[in-house]
Amino acid sequence: MARGTVFVPGAFNALVARAVARAGFEATYISGGATANVAGYPDIGLITLTEMCRTIREISDASGIPVIADADTGYGEVECCVRTVVEYERAGAAALHLEDQEFPKRCGHLDGKDLVSAQAMAEKVAAMAKHRVSRDFVIIARTDARHVTGFDDMVARANLYREAGADVIFPEGLHDADEFARFMKASPGKTLANMTEFGKTKHLTRDEFSALGVSIVIYPLSLMRIAMKAVEDGLAALKRDGGFHGALDTMQSRKELYELLAYKPGDQWDFPRNVR
Repeated sequence: MARGTVFVPGAFNALVARAVARAGFEATYISGGATANVAGYPDIGLITLTEMCRTIREISDASGIPVIADADTGYGEVECCVRTVVEYERAGAAALHLEDQEFPKRCGHLDGKDLVSAQAMAEKVAAMAKHRVSRDFVIIARTDARHVTGFDDMVARANLYREAGADVIFPEGLHDADEFARFMKASPGKTLANMTEFGKTKHLTRDEFSALGVSIVIYPLSLMRIAMKAVEDGLAALKRDGGFHGALDTMQSRKELYELLAYKPGDQWDFPRNVR
């Protein structure tokens, strides 16, 4: 963040995280929604702390780059949030984000959400900031107020969360570059943008986010959406053609997979710490 905007693709498993690192990205992101989706669930808070920590550990170990992890609503009240920040850090995360929705939460780009009080969220943020093991661990506070109580309340909440100890604010559901600029003027400090597809935020490019001075841009579900469309297309081809022979040029080869895993058949495999 000190060098400029950090662009962070989401990884929905450890193999994808290795690909993110090898492609040269400086960090990867674990979406609670994606973690739920690949387990067969919608994004309504069904994934447990234990399941999420296992995913963090796998992705952190496999990628060797900093991991930002979704912590939903903290898995409970203040005491639960204290445990969450400690467990996430022990699992290998470099940062987490916590949101101010009531449980059960909903995807940030859906309507019909309810918020906890700003003070209740600030208490969670303060507890996490106090109990993180390392001062380098980054606490990101997300507010969903934009489409519940309005832009002004979102700004007020953001500033309260900064005062409580949040290192970065995640204003969910801003519409466009103008709203990001307005928000960042009204709430100075590090800001995270969620560049998810099919949501409330207009698509902005890397250069546009950099010009705005956004600290972090996450792409939570993009790779999963690309992968799942390819899966559906492949299944349609199998059903239609009776085999995958016509889809070979769309596949990762065995050689390419082994290269990604740093594996040479016949040689002893050593756990690779540097993917790049």
